[in-house]
Amino acid sequence: MPKLKTHKGASKRFKKTGTGKVVRHHAFARHILTSKVRSRKRKLKHAVVADPTDQAKLKRMIPY
Repeated sequence: MPKLKTHKGASKRFKKTGTGKVVRHHAFARHILTSKVRSRKRKLKHAVVADPTDQAKLKRMIPY
């Protein structure tokens, strides 16, 4: 069985947790931050688990 290739775009955007779930970061946290509320910016810092409907697809893209 040949090895699976990692989707490089996905590997830069997503990470796998120890239990195998795929985690993503929030958008809208790069620039124009002066108009955003402090609490909103604080929430944007943290990574969250990607949507369950996309988990299978993302796991295929990041096999290792």
